[in-house]
Amino acid sequence: MRLDGKTAVVTGAASGIGRATAEVLAAAGAHVLLGDIAEAKGKEAVAAIREGGGAADFLRLDVTDLGSIEAFRAEAVRRRGHVDIVVNVAGWGRVEPFVKNTPDFWRKVIDLNLLGPIAVTRAFLDPMIERKAGKVVTVSSDAGRVGSLGESVYAGAKGGAIAFTKSLAREMARFSVNVNCVCPGPTDTPLLAAVPEKHREAFVRVTPMQRLAKPSEIADAVLFFASARSDFITGQVLSVSGGLTMVG
Repeated sequence: MRLDGKTAVVTGAASGIGRATAEVLAAAGAHVLLGDIAEAKGKEAVAAIREGGGAADFLRLDVTDLGSIEAFRAEAVRRRGHVDIVVNVAGWGRVEPFVKNTPDFWRKVIDLNLLGPIAVTRAFLDPMIERKAGKVVTVSSDAGRVGSLGESVYAGAKGGAIAFTKSLAREMARFSVNVNCVCPGPTDTPLLAAVPEKHREAFVRVTPMQRLAKPSEIADAVLFFASARSDFITGQVLSVSGGLTMVG
């Protein structure tokens, strides 16, 4: 699955699934623009991609700030002319009983996991419509498909991202813009590392494959949706969870 000549935007690209996605897309031949608020880590990721022979640049991006998104879009277009692939990875959550959540916590979770992908997608959509070509991939979560104990608002936001994907796919199909969603199960990322060890062990126990996902395995699913191999696939949700969640 090659992406030669394509330009891809990846949000949340400084670490975890976002960084792995940037690396996989670059290895497939895309020029990747990494967006994140973590500038030092983002630049480290770019350096690693370049050392491996890939093409990448870092541009600071805060997906909760419309001004930051517009500045990111403008610089991306200035550097590359147009963007072929948008991958929404930036997100955040914390395991905590719903009754202990604060309104500020709700807003942060929804801003990062739902409104962020909506705003970033909108920023790059018009040129895709005009060219009648483009790929939008949002990394949601299986929490948004089946729920997750201690992550009620997070699951709600991720479920919203899934519904947004399906609805936008219907609107964009006549323009040959594919809109799809990847839903990871428990994945070995810095975000999961912040979860108590007993919870991580529980995730492994209930996963049929008896381990956590690697970020690169989520990135491989993104690559499929970003490539020409998925040209007749849109509005779909692909779970990458080692069998933890299955749909009959």
